[in-house]
Amino acid sequence: MSIQCLVYAECKDGRLRRVALEALGAARRIAEDGAVHALVAGADSAALAEAAAEFAACGADVVHVVDDPALRSGAPEAVQAAIAAAIEAAAPDVVLLGHTALGREVAPRVAAAIGAGHAADVTAIEHSSDGGIVFARPLYAGKAVERLRIVPGAPWVVSVRPNNLPPAETQPGGAPGAVKALPYRAPKLWTTVHSVVRRTTGAVDLAEADVIVSGGRGVRSANGFAPLQQLASVLGGAVGASRGACDAGYCDYALQIGQTGKVVTPQLYIACGISGAIQHLAGMSGSRVIVAVNKDADAPIFGVADYGIIGDLFEIVPLLTDEFRRML
Repeated sequence: MSIQCLVYAECKDGRLRRVALEALGAARRIAEDGAVHALVAGADSAALAEAAAEFAACGADVVHVVDDPALRSGAPEAVQAAIAAAIEAAAPDVVLLGHTALGREVAPRVAAAIGAGHAADVTAIEHSSDGGIVFARPLYAGKAVERLRIVPGAPWVVSVRPNNLPPAETQPGGAPGAVKALPYRAPKLWTTVHSVVRRTTGAVDLAEADVIVSGGRGVRSANGFAPLQQLASVLGGAVGASRGACDAGYCDYALQIGQTGKVVTPQLYIACGISGAIQHLAGMSGSRVIVAVNKDADAPIFGVADYGIIGDLFEIVPLLTDEFRRML
């Protein structure tokens, strides 16, 4: 089945987000013999050109570029208008974007505007026996999986969860796709972004990190996160936290992982001083490998952990940091 796809290539700080490449990889598998279009939108000409070239080299047949000052702040109305212009140019059957903060806001807007079905937080894409496409998404904190099947002739807007689908890679020996400027008229903006305050620590985005070191109430204080930050730095990862640690004032809520925080799926998740309440498990149980460090041998976190260490995190974490530093 030949399907036309459009991917919104979200950028952050002038660089493509990895989830954008994951959405592109999904689009390539969905489209099969159909064309894959992409949209790169922003207000930095040099960064847009770099992102468009990368997307074109990774399998997009046509990359539409919108360069407009209205897109500088990432206002959802402006992004929606840019996607609408790309939809008009590409006439896609499926629109894909990352399930990020921006994607969660824009995707429903786009779906409502074009009367499309909306599949949010997709973690797997399957081909059915009759050649159709099925999107799988977790429900009820991962206790159930919903499968949504494409109905031929009906458009879909799909947001994909970061770190769950393989990203598109540079096509060796293949000609890169075409890059085209896309006509765009900025809409009236009902919201404006005056400033952005970054409260996360480290340079690695928590939602896209391959390694996450998280702390719970067991860290005892804000200073208790220091050894976790050192371990995360050695592993090239990010630091997260349970809701209990955030509620206690040990760290900012921007680091919260769980049902009411961020949902993450890293390759390695190290839970330090986290008991394993169901609210927290809902945000990290999809991690590839889970390591738990806790003094309580009966802590629920050990029920989902692949590896468990019973002991004081303030003794165990520095030892792990030193050992990883020697290995790496």
